[in-house]
Amino acid sequence: MAVSVSVVLLLLVLAVIFLRTGGLKLSHAIVCALLGFFLAGTSMAPTIQDGLNATAGVVGSLKP
Repeated sequence: MAVSVSVVLLLLVLAVIFLRTGGLKLSHAIVCALLGFFLAGTSMAPTIQDGLNATAGVVGSLKP
């Protein structure tokens, strides 16, 4: 749960930055958000979640 909240906050910050700099139009952001909601309702959602968790585990285990 903590990883998914962190990812959502990171993506939200990036979207706001892109919207303010003009690199992302509001219509594009809405389409991306809708795609995320539709993907969450498909059978691919657990696979995507497992992939994100595995990536977070690898990144978390790296030592600087």
